[in-house]
Amino acid sequence: MSLSGHIAFVTGASQGIGRTCAMRLAKEGAAVAVAARNHERLNGLVSEITSAGGNAVAFPLDVADEEQVKATVKAAIAQFGKIDILVNNAGITRDQLVMRMKRADWDAVLQTNLTSAYFLIQQAISSMLKQRWGRIINITSVFGQMGQAGQANYAASKAGLIGLTMAIAREVGSRNITCNAVAPGFIETAMTAVLSDEFKQSAVKQIPLGRVGTTEDVASAVAFLASDEASYITGHVLSVNGGMLMG
Repeated sequence: MSLSGHIAFVTGASQGIGRTCAMRLAKEGAAVAVAARNHERLNGLVSEITSAGGNAVAFPLDVADEEQVKATVKAAIAQFGKIDILVNNAGITRDQLVMRMKRADWDAVLQTNLTSAYFLIQQAISSMLKQRWGRIINITSVFGQMGQAGQANYAASKAGLIGLTMAIAREVGSRNITCNAVAPGFIETAMTAVLSDEFKQSAVKQIPLGRVGTTEDVASAVAFLASDEASYITGHVLSVNGGMLMG
C-alpha cells in the first residue's frame, strides 16, 4: 500500500487515533502535515516520524476556527506543494443528558467534530481537483450509527460526518477523488481512558471479538482507504468495531 509521493494532512494528530494514523501514513511513504492544538505533542510526533526516516511537519491548529483552517491548509500546501490525502480526525466530547445539555456544549462538539470537516474539505479540495487524485477520510464513530445516551451532541456530529462523506463522494467522484468514513467502536485512547472500569467491562461484553480495539486497528483502515488498493471504494463507512454493530 505504498503512499510514496503523496501528501497527507491529519487533524487531531497530537494523540490517540490521529497520532497513530499519521505515523502509519508516514510509514507507508506519505509526507504528513500533522495538525492539532498541542504544539509540544506535535513536535514530539514529528521527531518520532523523522527519526524513523519519514517526513512530517507540525501545524498548530484549532479546527473549529475557520480562519485558522484556511491559513493552515494554505501553509501546508506551500510547504509540500499539495494535499491529496485528508484525514478529518479531530474530535471532542461534552457528554450530558439532553435535558441538561448546555447550548455551548452542543455548539462546541458540532463545530469541532463536524463543521471543521466541512472547513478542511473546502480548503483542501482544490489541490485534489487540480491533480485529479484525492482521498478524503472522515473519522466518525459507531455511536454516529447507533446513538448513545448522554451523547446527543457527539452522536449527531458523527452521524453528520457520515452524511457529509456520502455527499462529497458524489460531488467529486468523477475527478478520481474518493471520500470515505471510518467508524471506530470502542478504542483504547485518552478519550476512553477516563471511563469507569465498569463501563469498559460492559462495553467489551457487547463486542463479539471480545476485546477493545487499538488505534493501530483504525490506522490500518485509514491507510487502506488512502491507498490505490481502495480506488473503487467511495461513499463507504468502514466499521472498525469488533462486531459491536453489524449490518
